[in-house]
Amino acid sequence: MTSADQIVRDLVASGWVGEVRLDAETTGGRLADFVDAARTAGRPVRVTGRLGFEDLPGPRPGERWVAEGRDGEAQWRLVFEARPGWQRAGKRGLDVAVASALLVLLSPLLLAIAGAVRLTSPGPVFYRWRVLGKVGRPFVGYKFRTMVRDADQLKATLLPHNRMVGPVFKMIKDPRITPLGRWLRRYSLDELPQLWSVLRGDMSLVGPRPVFPQEYGQFELWQMRKLSVVPGITCLWQVNGRNAIADLDEWVRLDLDYIDRWSLGLDLRILLRTLSAVVRGTGQ
Repeated sequence: MTSADQIVRDLVASGWVGEVRLDAETTGGRLADFVDAARTAGRPVRVTGRLGFEDLPGPRPGERWVAEGRDGEAQWRLVFEARPGWQRAGKRGLDVAVASALLVLLSPLLLAIAGAVRLTSPGPVFYRWRVLGKVGRPFVGYKFRTMVRDADQLKATLLPHNRMVGPVFKMIKDPRITPLGRWLRRYSLDELPQLWSVLRGDMSLVGPRPVFPQEYGQFELWQMRKLSVVPGITCLWQVNGRNAIADLDEWVRLDLDYIDRWSLGLDLRILLRTLSAVVRGTGQ
């Protein structure tokens, strides 16, 4: 019999899954196992069936069961306690204010970089970044192009040189990067167009980095909780030696630590450390 963990992992890996829906009568007496797997992946749970509150797996701290009815059928929903509304509004307000200001103030620099990319290598100015956001929702972000035009097609030939442990590709001295691109990456200037994604709400200034669908499909169940929140431009991984971290497990643990400890104060500290890293030119 396939384990509940594997079934939920495959479900969450399949695409945009905002919650895990379970029928209590078809879980084969393994309702608690399925609920535990869903919470491990960071997904709310909806349970249907003839059962009362006493029949539900006990909630953990920070969780609660909410009774709901739909189409005459009893339902229970396990939800995670949200941060106070003022904190969530403050985070979104900070995102909009900072992203708007930077797009205006840095517009001359953005135009200069766009012109330099166009003049120094053939191909588009922007790289269309097709990634997954909160709960696996796909979106297209943008970066200044730092690689040769056919970089995605060349990636397969470079996989033997991957320095990361896990289904994420990172390579030292990637030959696909253009000379200008290497400089842009050093100072993280290629990331500036993501401010538009922050304004749209696809991203936040601070949060776990988005992931490519093909990489997310290979994540372990516990690693999938990384996408239980809105992804960000910068994160704990980036300010804790991103170039020195070569294990996806360590990267994800930093992301989960951020999710569990999130506060506006933590966001501000990460932004300040990011600014310091940009000035020092520690990107790659």
